Amino acid sequence: MKSKSKILNLGLPKGSLQESTLKLFRKAGYHISVSGRSYYPVFEDTEIESMLIRAQEMARYVENGILDCGLTGYDWIMEQAANVHEVAELNYAKEGLRPVRWVIAVPNDSKIKTIKDLNGKRIATELVGFTRRYLKSKNIKAEIDFSWGATEVKPPHLADAIVELTETGSSLRANNLRIVETVLESSTRFIANKKAWQDKWKRQKMENIVMLLKGALAAEEKVGLKMNVTRKDLKRVMSLLPAMHSPTISALSDEGWYDLDVVIDERTVCELIPKLKKAGASGIVEYKLNKVIP
Repeated sequence: MKSKSKILNLGLPKGSLQESTLKLFRKAGYHISVSGRSYYPVFEDTEIESMLIRAQEMARYVENGILDCGLTGYDWIMEQAANVHEVAELNYAKEGLRPVRWVIAVPNDSKIKTIKDLNGKRIATELVGFTRRYLKSKNIKAEIDFSWGATEVKPPHLADAIVELTETGSSLRANNLRIVETVLESSTRFIANKKAWQDKWKRQKMENIVMLLKGALAAEEKVGLKMNVTRKDLKRVMSLLPAMHSPTISALSDEGWYDLDVVIDERTVCELIPKLKKAGASGIVEYKLNKVIP
C-alpha cells in the first residue's frame, strides 16, 4: 500500500472536454482505462488517482483540497473566483487547439448594437457570476438569468441577449444571432491546490504531467520529415528547412549522401515537400509525432 502522501488526486473534466483531455493524456504516454458509467478513470501509473468532475465545478474542489489538481477552463476559474495555483495553460478545447470565447449575442434584428444598450435588459447565461461582475465594471445594470442549456434559442422571447460560449460561431449564426462583444477568452488550465503545490513530491508529479501534456500538444501541430540529400544539394535543401533549432544530419554509407531529420509545422508540409524535391532531396518520409519537448 502506498502512503496517502504518495498519491496525486487528479480531476479530469467530464463533459465537452472529456474526450479531448483523455486523448491528450494518452498521447502524452499515460495509459488510462475508463469504463462506461464510472466516474473514476484508472491510470496505469498507480501514483495517480483520478475522478471525472464537471469543468464548471473543478476549481472549487481543487481550492478546497478535495482534489490536488485538475484541468478546467479559465472561464470556470473566473466564474467561481477560485483561489487556486495555475500551473499551466494548455491550448486545447472540444474541437481544436485554440481558445474559446464567451460573447454577448443578440438576434440579428435586435436594436442592441453595443454593450451600453444592455441597460435594463434581460440576459441568459451559464456564466452568471462573471457576467454580473463584468457588466458592473462597465456600469451596466441588467437582469442576469441562469440558463440550464439551449441558451441560443432564448432570445428574443425569454431573453434580450445571451452570454454564450463559442469556438467557431457557427451555432450562433445557425440561430440567427450576432455577436455584440467578447467578454472573456478562455483556454484549458492545469490548476493545483495551493497546499498541494507546496508538497515537494506532489509538485514534481504535477510538473512532470504538465511537461508531457505540453509536449503532446506541441506535437499536434508538427510532423517529422526525413530525407536523403547529396553533398552538393545539402546547402540548398537546408535553406528551405524551418527547423525548431537545426536539422539532424547523418552521413549515409553511400559516399557523398546524407540523411536529414527535421521537425516542422504540419501546415507547411504541402508547400515544402515539392520545394525539397526540386532542390534535390529524395526518399522523403513524413511521420507523426507523439511529443515534442523543447
